[in-house]
Amino acid sequence: MSDFQEQKREVLTTGEVAKICNVAARTVSKWFDKGDIEGYRIPGSKDRRIPKSSLIKFMKQHGIPLDGLMTGTTRVLVVESDVATRDTLLQVLGDNTGYELRGCENTFVAGIECERFAPHVVLLDTSLPGGVEIVEAMQANEDRTTDFIAVCGRTADPRNETYLRMGYAGCIRKPFTVRQVIDAIEDCTSIIN
Repeated sequence: MSDFQEQKREVLTTGEVAKICNVAARTVSKWFDKGDIEGYRIPGSKDRRIPKSSLIKFMKQHGIPLDGLMTGTTRVLVVESDVATRDTLLQVLGDNTGYELRGCENTFVAGIECERFAPHVVLLDTSLPGGVEIVEAMQANEDRTTDFIAVCGRTADPRNETYLRMGYAGCIRKPFTVRQVIDAIEDCTSIIN
């Protein structure tokens, strides 16, 4: 795991904390503003970030069960223009996981599905136009709880830090194994290592 990915796991958005504690993001912002939970603001922005260690300390102090760190059904959106690849991926993930799954063929529909379905993870084919824009739009939303995994072509290096700098939480390269996809999704949804 890269230093960039490790650092990302150590700090959470208010939306991620809200999901874990089963409250509204506004409530987390109030906790932060009152000093009940430690964190920091992003310079030049209203966005707040809460270190994982502060969240755990806060949860223990207030009797919030730590099992909230991994609850609920993971929702995954597969954005892939190739129908056969998309359908196969949805079928295999459906057979091997308990994920709630949806698929779509382009980034326009993906934007709509992100609003309706509120996926935890989006597997996004990087060859599709509009991929960078949808990732940027989701990152601009402080309450977002969606991570994107870049699904790259055969020639791309999946360890390429460029994808991480663009806002992707991870990267997998075609052809991939089911285990690689599941591991990438679990890396995104696992708050505590």
